This record gives sequence, C-alpha cells and structure tokens, in this order.
Amino acid sequence: MSTVVVDDYPTRVQNEPRIFRRPDPVVWGDAERRNADVATYARDGYVQRERAISSARVRECLDEIERIGADPGMAEDPRVIREGGTQAVRSIFDVHLLSDAVWAAVEESGAIELAKEILGSDVTVHQSRLNYKPGFAGGAFYWHSDFETWHVEDGMPRPRACSASIALTPNREYNGPLMIMPGTQRYFVQTAGETPDDFYNESLVTTGPTVGSPSEEAIAELGEKHGIDLITGPEGSMTMFDCNALHASGGNITPMPRSNIFVVFNSVDNKLTEPFAGTAPRPEYLARR
Repeated sequence: MSTVVVDDYPTRVQNEPRIFRRPDPVVWGDAERRNADVATYARDGYVQRERAISSARVRECLDEIERIGADPGMAEDPRVIREGGTQAVRSIFDVHLLSDAVWAAVEESGAIELAKEILGSDVTVHQSRLNYKPGFAGGAFYWHSDFETWHVEDGMPRPRACSASIALTPNREYNGPLMIMPGTQRYFVQTAGETPDDFYNESLVTTGPTVGSPSEEAIAELGEKHGIDLITGPEGSMTMFDCNALHASGGNITPMPRSNIFVVFNSVDNKLTEPFAGTAPRPEYLARR
C-alpha cells in the first residue's frame, strides 16, 4: 500500500494565492528559552553576530574565491552562475566542497552549532554558494521565501532549515545588502503558477523569476505589517536566517563589491522527498540528497 504524503505547504497554485500561519515551529526544541541568540532568531527570523570569523580567514576565503573564478576548468561548470547576458559571476554553488578554506570559515563562524540549536537536531548541508555582487554589475534578488522553492522543487517536507550568511566584504546600505521582513518566518506565502521543468535554469539568473515569487499585493501587505530590516555589517560578520523568512536584496551599482558565503543547514529529520511540484529533482549542487 502506498503512503499518501500530505502537503501542509501547498503553493504554485492556480487560484488566488493565500498567506497562512505556518503550522510548524520556528525553533525546534527548547533552545529559545536558554539562548539569547536563538530567542532573537525566533522573534525576528534572523540573528546577527559580528566578528564571527577572523580577518585572516576572510582574506583566505577571498583568495580562494578568486582562484575558483579564474580556474579555466570552471568556465563551463554549471555550478558557476553568471549574470544574465554577461560573464559577471552571480553565484558559485558547492563552494564548501570546492574550497577547504571556505569550510574552515563556516566551522570557525559557529554557524553549525547555532543551526543545531535552532533546528533541534544534527544537520546536513542542503546547499552552499557564494553570492557575489561585483561593483557596478551586481544584480538584484527578488522577494522570496527559500523554503517555498526548496519545498516545491527539491521536496523539502517542512521548514526545518536555516541559512548562514558570512560576509567577506562590508555589507552596506548602498551595495545590495540582504533585506528581511522580520516576523514573516511565521507565515507561509503561497505563489501562483505551474513550475516548468528545469526551471532553475531561469530562476538562478533572473532578478524576478516568473514563478515562485509572491505577488506584489502580498509583498506590500507583509511589508506594511512587518517592515523591512537591512542586514548590514563588516566583513567577518555572520547572519543566520530562517528558510521561510521573506527576503530580497537590491542590485549593486556602487564600485564596492559585496561577497557573502551562504550555507544552508537542513535537519537530519527533514530528509528530502520527491519534489512537490511533480518535477524532476534539481541537481545535487542545488539540493544535496
């Protein structure tokens, strides 16, 4: 007898998208009661730590990223995503596997231990990437919930995952920093439309994906209710944010680049199933199984 999987987070709907209360907790376990950082995360959907990694480690990571970007063998590698119509690097996926220095920075930052406290279990890496916004050419990332994509396109059952963003350059108000609507981690925002096959080939390079983006009405409603926090800080700082929090970042037209390492931690009790969109699973570098 086959098991019927109940989808508690239906999305990519044909009718009017809804916003509904998330049925799962934000913090799994009792860490919120004994850890101030976790309590802040539960309230706002994110928490920041300055000086999470040393200046020497930052320089080591920047050297490694330059090496990866200049490696001729990576020129046609699908893990290197370039800005649409240009050769400017937008993202490098699997960066924790491509560089021992990057993984050492993740370990030094305390992100692994914090993720375990938040998720109430051991964790695995669902995805890692470098998001690079070079001066004058860094593109925007439109408003979205990561979990909405990971649920539909990767088969992540529940929002029991979080992302660590480690700054390798200063994240300023003017060079395209992360923006989060605090409190939106407690709600699930449905989107409209059907997921095409291999949709990641479009969504990873465009600033406004045609599928998987909340409506302007939903963004306006949540923005008015929750406000928008700019996540700024010096190089070496680390931000942990919830997979379901609504977030975005603007483009970078300044001469100051913005580079951040992102590592997504998933609970070992939240193993991926078949994608809820009914599409083929995305490549391993986007969703490690």
